[in-house]
Amino acid sequence: MPAHIRIQREELEIAEETDALARTGAGAIVTFTGHVRADDGLTALIVEHYPGMTEREIARIAAEAESRWPLLGVTVIHRVGKLNAGARIVLVAVAAAHRRAAFEACEFLMDYLKTNAPFWKQEERSGRLEWVEAKDSDEAAVRRWR
Repeated sequence: MPAHIRIQREELEIAEETDALARTGAGAIVTFTGHVRADDGLTALIVEHYPGMTEREIARIAAEAESRWPLLGVTVIHRVGKLNAGARIVLVAVAAAHRRAAFEACEFLMDYLKTNAPFWKQEERSGRLEWVEAKDSDEAAVRRWR
Protein backbone atom coordinates (compact mmCIF):
# COMPACT_ATOMS: atom_id res chain seq x y z
CA MET A 1 0.00 0.00 0.00
CA PRO A 2 1.53 3.37 -0.95
CA ALA A 3 2.11 5.86 1.85
CA HIS A 4 -0.59 8.45 2.41
CA ILE A 5 1.16 11.83 2.45
CA ARG A 6 -0.50 15.20 2.73
CA ILE A 7 0.57 18.79 3.40
CA GLN A 8 -2.31 20.94 4.59
CA ARG A 9 -3.41 24.02 6.51
CA GLU A 10 -6.43 22.31 8.05
CA GLU A 11 -6.54 20.64 11.47
CA LEU A 12 -5.42 17.00 11.68
CA GLU A 13 -8.21 14.41 11.87
CA ILE A 14 -6.33 11.79 13.87
CA ALA A 15 -9.20 9.34 14.52
CA GLU A 16 -10.16 9.35 10.84
CA GLU A 17 -6.58 8.62 9.77
CA THR A 18 -6.01 5.82 12.30
CA ASP A 19 -9.38 4.28 11.41
CA ALA A 20 -8.22 4.13 7.79
CA LEU A 21 -5.03 2.33 8.85
CA ALA A 22 -7.03 -0.09 11.00
CA ARG A 23 -8.78 -1.28 7.84
CA THR A 24 -5.43 -2.76 6.69
CA GLY A 25 -5.90 -5.58 9.22
CA ALA A 26 -2.92 -4.39 11.25
CA GLY A 27 -2.13 -5.86 14.64
CA ALA A 28 -0.47 -2.59 15.65
CA ILE A 29 -0.90 1.06 14.78
CA VAL A 30 1.58 3.49 16.26
CA THR A 31 1.05 7.23 15.99
CA PHE A 32 3.08 10.32 16.76
CA THR A 33 1.37 13.68 16.97
CA GLY A 34 3.59 16.73 17.25
CA HIS A 35 2.37 20.00 18.73
CA VAL A 36 3.71 23.55 18.60
CA ARG A 37 5.49 23.99 21.93
CA ALA A 38 4.14 26.61 24.29
CA ASP A 39 7.40 27.53 26.02
CA ASP A 40 9.77 30.49 26.36
CA GLY A 41 7.18 32.97 25.15
CA LEU A 42 6.54 31.13 21.86
CA THR A 43 3.14 32.25 20.55
CA ALA A 44 3.15 30.69 17.07
CA LEU A 45 5.14 28.74 14.53
CA ILE A 46 5.02 29.67 10.86
CA VAL A 47 5.72 26.70 8.61
CA GLU A 48 6.47 27.01 4.90
CA HIS A 49 7.24 24.37 2.28
CA TYR A 50 7.94 23.98 -1.40
CA PRO A 51 4.89 22.19 -2.90
CA GLY A 52 5.80 19.02 -4.75
CA MET A 53 9.35 18.89 -3.41
CA THR A 54 8.18 18.36 0.17
CA GLU A 55 5.78 15.56 -0.72
CA ARG A 56 8.43 13.80 -2.86
CA GLU A 57 10.96 13.86 -0.03
CA ILE A 58 8.44 12.56 2.50
CA ALA A 59 7.46 9.80 0.02
CA ARG A 60 11.15 8.88 -0.29
CA ILE A 61 11.46 8.66 3.51
CA ALA A 62 8.28 6.56 3.73
CA ALA A 63 9.56 4.20 1.01
CA GLU A 64 12.77 3.77 3.01
CA ALA A 65 10.72 2.84 6.09
CA GLU A 66 8.68 0.38 4.04
CA SER A 67 11.88 -1.25 2.79
CA ARG A 68 13.22 -1.68 6.37
CA TRP A 69 10.07 -2.96 8.12
CA PRO A 70 7.08 -5.07 7.01
CA LEU A 71 4.50 -2.28 7.10
CA LEU A 72 0.85 -2.42 6.12
CA GLY A 73 0.35 1.33 5.91
CA VAL A 74 2.02 4.69 6.48
CA THR A 75 0.37 8.09 6.91
CA VAL A 76 2.29 11.36 7.20
CA ILE A 77 0.35 14.61 7.40
CA HIS A 78 2.16 17.89 8.07
CA ARG A 79 0.50 21.23 8.53
CA VAL A 80 1.75 24.52 7.11
CA GLY A 81 0.87 28.15 7.74
CA LYS A 82 0.69 29.99 11.03
CA LEU A 83 0.09 27.55 13.87
CA ASN A 84 -0.52 28.88 17.37
CA ALA A 85 1.17 27.44 20.44
CA GLY A 86 -0.48 24.12 21.33
CA ALA A 87 -1.70 23.42 17.79
CA ARG A 88 -1.09 20.03 16.21
CA ILE A 89 1.55 20.26 13.51
CA VAL A 90 2.31 16.70 12.34
CA LEU A 91 0.84 13.22 12.38
CA VAL A 92 2.91 10.15 11.63
CA ALA A 93 0.95 6.89 11.79
CA VAL A 94 2.26 3.43 10.96
CA ALA A 95 0.41 0.12 10.66
CA ALA A 96 2.11 -3.26 10.90
CA ALA A 97 1.28 -6.82 11.85
CA HIS A 98 3.37 -6.47 15.03
CA ARG A 99 4.18 -3.61 17.40
CA ARG A 100 7.98 -3.58 17.17
CA ALA A 101 7.95 -2.81 13.43
CA ALA A 102 5.28 -0.14 13.91
CA PHE A 103 7.14 1.56 16.80
CA GLU A 104 10.52 1.51 15.07
CA ALA A 105 9.18 2.71 11.71
CA CYS A 106 7.23 5.54 13.34
CA GLU A 107 10.33 6.73 15.20
CA PHE A 108 12.46 6.41 12.05
CA LEU A 109 9.96 8.47 10.03
CA MET A 110 9.78 11.22 12.63
CA ASP A 111 13.58 11.40 12.97
CA TYR A 112 13.97 11.77 9.21
CA LEU A 113 11.10 14.26 8.90
CA LYS A 114 12.81 16.54 11.44
CA THR A 115 16.06 16.59 9.46
CA ASN A 116 15.32 15.84 5.79
CA ALA A 117 11.83 17.08 4.94
CA PRO A 118 12.05 20.53 3.32
CA PHE A 119 10.08 22.70 5.73
CA TRP A 120 11.11 26.17 6.80
CA LYS A 121 9.97 27.31 10.22
CA GLN A 122 9.89 30.62 12.01
CA GLU A 123 9.06 31.03 15.68
CA GLU A 124 6.99 34.01 16.77
CA ARG A 125 7.83 35.50 20.16
CA SER A 126 6.54 38.89 21.32
CA GLY A 127 5.57 39.71 17.73
CA ARG A 128 9.10 39.03 16.40
CA LEU A 129 9.99 36.18 14.02
CA GLU A 130 13.15 34.07 14.19
CA TRP A 131 14.11 31.23 11.83
CA VAL A 132 14.38 27.80 13.46
CA GLU A 133 17.86 26.33 13.04
CA ALA A 134 18.70 22.64 12.71
CA LYS A 135 19.63 20.95 16.00
CA ASP A 136 22.59 18.66 16.60
CA SER A 137 20.31 16.35 18.59
CA ASP A 138 18.08 15.84 15.52
CA GLU A 139 21.11 14.98 13.37
CA ALA A 140 22.28 12.53 16.06
CA ALA A 141 18.87 10.82 16.02
CA VAL A 142 19.14 10.24 12.26
CA ARG A 143 22.72 8.94 12.46
CA ARG A 144 21.64 5.99 14.60
CA TRP A 145 19.51 4.67 11.72
CA ARG A 146 22.46 4.57 9.28
